Amino acid sequence: MTPAAAPPVSPSPATEASVALVTLGCARNEVDSEELAARLERGGFRLVEDADDADAVLVNTCGFVESAKKDSVDTLLEATGDGRAVVAIGCLAERYGEQLADALPEADAVLGFDAYPDIADRLRSLLDGDALPSHTPQDRRRLLPLTPVDRAGSDVSIPGHRVAEPDLPVGVAPASGPPVVRRRLGRGPLAPVKLASGCDRRCSFCAIPSFRGAFVSRPAEQVLADARWLAADGVRELFCVSENTTSYGKDLGDLRLLERLLPELAAVDGVERVRVSYLQPAETRPGLLDVMADTPGVVPYFDLSFQHASAPVLRRMRRFGDPERFLALLDDVRRRSPLAGIRSNVIVGFPGETEQDVEVLCTFLTAARLDVVGVFGYSDEDGTEAATLGGHLDDSEVRDRADRVGRLVEELTAQRAEDRVGESVEVLVESDAGEPVEGRAAHQGPDVDGSTTVLDAPADLRTGELLACRVVGSAGADLVARYEGGRR
Repeated sequence: MTPAAAPPVSPSPATEASVALVTLGCARNEVDSEELAARLERGGFRLVEDADDADAVLVNTCGFVESAKKDSVDTLLEATGDGRAVVAIGCLAERYGEQLADALPEADAVLGFDAYPDIADRLRSLLDGDALPSHTPQDRRRLLPLTPVDRAGSDVSIPGHRVAEPDLPVGVAPASGPPVVRRRLGRGPLAPVKLASGCDRRCSFCAIPSFRGAFVSRPAEQVLADARWLAADGVRELFCVSENTTSYGKDLGDLRLLERLLPELAAVDGVERVRVSYLQPAETRPGLLDVMADTPGVVPYFDLSFQHASAPVLRRMRRFGDPERFLALLDDVRRRSPLAGIRSNVIVGFPGETEQDVEVLCTFLTAARLDVVGVFGYSDEDGTEAATLGGHLDDSEVRDRADRVGRLVEELTAQRAEDRVGESVEVLVESDAGEPVEGRAAHQGPDVDGSTTVLDAPADLRTGELLACRVVGSAGADLVARYEGGRR
């Protein structure tokens, strides 16, 4: 630990206080940070990119797994110094609250999700020298009714969901729909759109529902307002995010709402791609597959959360499935869209996992021909059922198994990318700053699914253009494609 930072210095009344937002973790956190940015700007703060130029730094933390927690703490420590105020917000702060504040006195405040609606007032108070009480954690699943359809209209603070007050002069949607409480922090051609928050599933290894809460969908009109506003700002690809996208609409009394929403999102003027993330295999229904495969503008990209393939391990995880069912689902996808992009994540070393279970997983992955697979070694998470299970493996054994599966996955994803040589792809340009031109094909999601290098790209290229290309090579999960003419 570094020495405690000096007390924050309040800006002069004649100057506008500045604040920097640092976002860690997933795309859902990016949406939350942009809500905070809008509220801070409305509250009179000047947003800056560099923490060294700020009077205050808000670190939107991740509390998902141990490595993410460490990154969050390290980032908070790095932000201290020069008298600036450092505030921990986000999942780690929500999950641990006072415990984090005690362990990290370098942070000037630790605030939970309930602080988001009045974040500007709280930060102003902190800069004025007032001490802010640390967040007291609670199981957020208990804040909303047990029955999903009874959750509408709740006044529980849910980051990324709250619509604007009538006089909020930020992010006004350019077409019909409610105002948008959001201020973009990036300028790229892709932006996440939050469909829902929380989760009603009870996977034994996952703590997310306890600090993100029960599943709550955003009304379709709010999602569409976000989409129109983002498109007016130059966004060409919408990345639909939630903890469990296949449950979208169930608390609104409509389990087929996603099937109707996706075509509407794809029809928003300026939007060329709509990408959906985090599909539960057990909830992935034929009608949804049809819409994702057949709707112009909705990319055939299937982010299927398998987590394992061995039925006994999945049962201990409180999940459903086996290799035969999963392969049948993949066949259903590819029958509708032969060139679909398919990714997943798996956990290796779960309590009670045997060598035979690992072999079942490896055999499944070999047969599945997935584009990308994230491999995670199991670790206990506070408050989860899995932490109490018998049959825990030594850490060294977990690492060995994760390394073994990871090496197999590297080979398999490289083979899958090589299989795409000769395919026609449309590449969304994300960097036009010199050579080489970088972007993503339709089967490549942002950040973690590889990228495509474009050869012979037009000299007058602009970020956000879509280029018609043909794949001529691969390296790991990344592709090399040659521009063949055709741009939009």
